[in-house]
Amino acid sequence: MTTPSDREIAMARTFNAPRELLFKAYTTPELLKRWLYGPEDWRMMDCEIDLKVGGAIRWVWRHQDGGSMGLRGVYREIAAPGKLVFTELFDDDWTGGETLVTVTFVENAEKTTVTQSILYSSKAARDGALKSGMEGGMAVGYDRLEALLPSLGAQ
Repeated sequence: MTTPSDREIAMARTFNAPRELLFKAYTTPELLKRWLYGPEDWRMMDCEIDLKVGGAIRWVWRHQDGGSMGLRGVYREIAAPGKLVFTELFDDDWTGGETLVTVTFVENAEKTTVTQSILYSSKAARDGALKSGMEGGMAVGYDRLEALLPSLGAQ
């Protein structure tokens, strides 16, 4: 995880899979629900995706104690299988406004590096996200994604 600017967080991970499979894992609701969450007690329960420019996303995670955390967003750019750009706005706006997420999928020698960059509305919002434990949560999610890929056809 890096901070390329005072409003941005970037994360990268290389997977042993073609970018088409990773793009599918990022854009298929039933697959996202299997990996895009942090601790086991915060499972993604609702995942809606209208995969087109201008199409909406709606994701909701539920805690085992009954609490929930949700967000909405809109796709701004889709260049399958190389790039996704979308907005995110949490229901309880803890990020200080809408974020802009850019995900790139770069394949080289049968491996794909996924880079996710999140642009926040302010430095304070970015710093709050950094303190939230998101780095550990994303690492756990990426571990789940890596484990899921062989069932999707990755070697």
